[in-house]
Amino acid sequence: MKASVHMRQHKLALCRDHYLEWIPEQTERFIKKYEMFRREERVLVAVSGGKDSLSLWDILHRLGYQADGLYIGLGIDGGVGYSDESHRLSEKFASENGLRLHVVDVAKEYGQPIPILAEMSHRGQGRPCAVCGLAKRHIMNRIARDLGYDVLATGHNLDDEAAVLFGNTLQWSGNFLRRQSPALRESPGLARKVKPLCRFYEREMAAYALLRGIEYIYEECPFAEGATSIYYKELLNRLETDKPGSKLIFYLRFLEARETGLFAPAPEEAANLHPCPNCGQPTSTDDLCSFCRMIEKLKTV
Repeated sequence: MKASVHMRQHKLALCRDHYLEWIPEQTERFIKKYEMFRREERVLVAVSGGKDSLSLWDILHRLGYQADGLYIGLGIDGGVGYSDESHRLSEKFASENGLRLHVVDVAKEYGQPIPILAEMSHRGQGRPCAVCGLAKRHIMNRIARDLGYDVLATGHNLDDEAAVLFGNTLQWSGNFLRRQSPALRESPGLARKVKPLCRFYEREMAAYALLRGIEYIYEECPFAEGATSIYYKELLNRLETDKPGSKLIFYLRFLEARETGLFAPAPEEAANLHPCPNCGQPTSTDDLCSFCRMIEKLKTV
């Protein structure tokens, strides 16, 4: 059968059927290699309606894992109905595959959608990404904890991880470098977090979604334009074009360095955490966690 997907970085070309077997096989290998979760554990997949998260959910379902989805409605329109379309496609995928999808609407739970929360809190500085990230981390961890899931899985691919690593390395952000990993162990109040797609290129996941017939939202978040992470991805893409496999080598060599103890977690980090008196999630401050402080501040606006 004629090859459908050519992967220069792997020196590999596969037909449609073999490619759709190869991706889950490799995912299973990564899950075991990085000790992400076991067969009997319950997995909560954070889905956004995009190709990566829906493909991850599809792969875990095909592999026989107990995987439910979580969609967070951010209330982002951008003139294209971004959040509404993302929600529709997430619901569509869950319905077609007989899967369970939890939905949290930020506006209903906290009074306003993300763009307004960012504007009111003055944390967005023209773009709500900081508030969006804070809210998503808080909600994902809360739902995983409250509903008894063993692990939270996100659809971060190699392009995402390499861009983050590149930015953190440029600034030698030690705390962030220590925390970047395919699997972050659980700790009191914090769910285990894993990235089963961390070694797949973005184009590989796009090919998987296309060949599997997964309908996903093509548009980027309207607020992503001009983001530093996208600039880093563009730079790395130029390097990848000239030297195929560069992104994968960059990321894998970093993981090898972590294993040697170069970026070992500081022992005092966990000791400084204690439950937020409002939501119960871990915080390093003496008062409320960052998310609860933001919500309390908004009540006075």
